[in-house]
Amino acid sequence: MSVIDVQNLVKRFGDKTVVDNVSMQVEQGEIVGFLGPNGSGKTTTIRIMCGLLTADSGTGKVLGYDLGIESLKIKREVGYMTQKFSFYEDLTIAENLEFVARLYELKPVARYVDETLEDLGLTSRRNQLAGTLSGGWKQRLALAACIMHRPKLLLLDEPTAGVDPKARREFWDEIHRLARGGLTVLVSTHYMDEAERCHRICYISYGKMLATGTVDEVIRDAGLTTYVVTGEGLNEVAERLEGAPGVDQVAPFGTTLHVVGSDRELLDKTLSAFRKEKGIRIERGETSLEDVFIQFMAVSKDNMS
Repeated sequence: MSVIDVQNLVKRFGDKTVVDNVSMQVEQGEIVGFLGPNGSGKTTTIRIMCGLLTADSGTGKVLGYDLGIESLKIKREVGYMTQKFSFYEDLTIAENLEFVARLYELKPVARYVDETLEDLGLTSRRNQLAGTLSGGWKQRLALAACIMHRPKLLLLDEPTAGVDPKARREFWDEIHRLARGGLTVLVSTHYMDEAERCHRICYISYGKMLATGTVDEVIRDAGLTTYVVTGEGLNEVAERLEGAPGVDQVAPFGTTLHVVGSDRELLDKTLSAFRKEKGIRIERGETSLEDVFIQFMAVSKDNMS
């Protein structure tokens, strides 16, 4: 069953088209990563899907409700976690959750609060002021508030920005646990390791959807060739390769260079001269998700300029 099924969504602000004919389908229990550069339209698309914004054109359903006329019903069954921590910092964790429970008219309030605290491992901190929490604990409180009313769809807008790696991993373990219980998740992120933990990914750039599929499918369909260069004088090698025929990207990785191109024949021709040089070794490498996204950004046109 499609929890999200939208077609050709368009949203303009003045003369700028921020969402440009975006279509997306997300099935029940899926975790879908929503990726793209800053200003690409991710947040606007998410806000349309949860009923906070109205699209200028396009159609679709979220949780079976029509985006155009049933946005209030969508809001009741969606959990939306924004980029910015937005709770009362001078209230305790429990008091913040009590406030959320009353907003959703959940009764009895105390039971919902206690169960949510237990579910997210927050019981021992229930009386701690929200403003004194670390980034990881604030994130956990925000997630608790989002799932308190038992939503069927969770929309997460860069939820782990500024959070340490351990907290990020724990957060993602929690997301997968929730998905195993049937919750559907759409999450925007800039982290490649997080994208790789999603069942599928969608890449949007300046309002246009450029790719969708599993990580392996997106990498395959990008049609890039990657080589790994090792040896001496790699700084000089990198300078010589920049802008050379067939070379789209040159990136240092530790003591190696990753050289990426979309025209394999032209790239091979350029690298053939370097293969003859003493002390330089060139081997075929694996194209990464980051390579693909850098390539997408390079060929996309900023619609806000």
